[in-house]
Amino acid sequence: MEKLSSILLVDDDSTNNFLNELLFKQLNVTDHLLTAEDGARALEIIADTPDQDEPALILLDVNMPGMDGIAFLEAYRQLPAVQHRATVIIMLTTTMDARDLSRLEELNIAGLVSKPLTKEKIDHILQLHFRRSLPE
Repeated sequence: MEKLSSILLVDDDSTNNFLNELLFKQLNVTDHLLTAEDGARALEIIADTPDQDEPALILLDVNMPGMDGIAFLEAYRQLPAVQHRATVIIMLTTTMDARDLSRLEELNIAGLVSKPLTKEKIDHILQLHFRRSLPE
């Protein structure tokens, strides 16, 4: 499978980040895995990333202290198009609260995935948005 240029995990839960990092390394999906514990740090990472290494995929937690996923998306959409033209954003959530879902419908995201991430969920994201599959 052709690897993704990079993946950015944005989640305030360091345990989730650690487990997701292990999963992505085990699945060998990318050589460049970036993590941020809030939206503000994620924006800094994107600003500091060369264009050729911009994240192909952002996995973004909805509820975080400081800049949450919704606020991140609003700020991200204000960046120059060159910084987000090819990025697929998937929101990660533990809740399917109707208010959260209605807010997410207004934002241009590629999908919503419930936590925790699994091999099957990652494979589905890769197939749906990148036309790639994990090796059997």
